[in-house]
Amino acid sequence: MAAPFHGNTGHGPYFITASTFQKRSLLQSDRMRQLLVDVLLHYGEQEKYLLHEFVIMTDHFHLLISPSVTLERAMQFIKGGFSFRAKRELGFAHEIWQPSYYDRRVGDAEEYFAFREYIRQNPVKKGLVHVAEEYQHGSAWPGYELDGIPERLRPVEVGA
Repeated sequence: MAAPFHGNTGHGPYFITASTFQKRSLLQSDRMRQLLVDVLLHYGEQEKYLLHEFVIMTDHFHLLISPSVTLERAMQFIKGGFSFRAKRELGFAHEIWQPSYYDRRVGDAEEYFAFREYIRQNPVKKGLVHVAEEYQHGSAWPGYELDGIPERLRPVEVGA
């Protein structure tokens, strides 16, 4: 369910890349990656953003999200929420994230689908799996209920 948009969100969607501190492989364990998946899904359910696509790699993650809050606030929820839970639930007391992240507003459906493919193929390109659907920590994995393509990017049906 789409949440109302507040403030200067730009409505998205946005392609996001965020890296771990000094690009260290801090997300190499299944426990760390699954915790980040849980955080992403949690804040999506809390309607902080629409979560369209994601992949968690060992030293970074990629997202396609449409924030219902500012993009900066959405990233605070994700990175801060993960850091808090990693410390509390896994006893991880070190710095986790680079302070910044890369974002790009998705301009049209073609760009959206290119980013989606890039996200889904990332574990395949890194040799972690043979096909994207085998990678448990990404949106290509069967069973994740994610938000669909944003309305403004959907193709218009001819004759409708």
